Amino acid sequence: MTYESVLAALADPTRRAILEQLRRGPSPVGELAERLPVSRAAVSQHLRVLKEANLVSESAVGTKRIYRAEAEGLALLRKYLERFWGDVLQSYADDANRKTRR
Repeated sequence: MTYESVLAALADPTRRAILEQLRRGPSPVGELAERLPVSRAAVSQHLRVLKEANLVSESAVGTKRIYRAEAEGLALLRKYLERFWGDVLQSYADDANRKTRR
């Protein structure tokens, strides 16, 4: 898994909505589908993509599959984005140092 797969998974607004719902707590597919304007089958497909990006995990409880948000995929994306933040801060510091030397 790479940060690219996480970005691709999060590019879809329905997948972001599913992840937002799962942030509030674990949920079965049926409950997720009730809160979204897409079919249960579509939610299942979106969950598969989120699972492949390590953004959600699933477990069996009786006949239901319960999905929960996972931090692993987001941690990879965060690490990628933090590299940019470090570059921005260094650039700012370099610019400030140049201006102080003048």
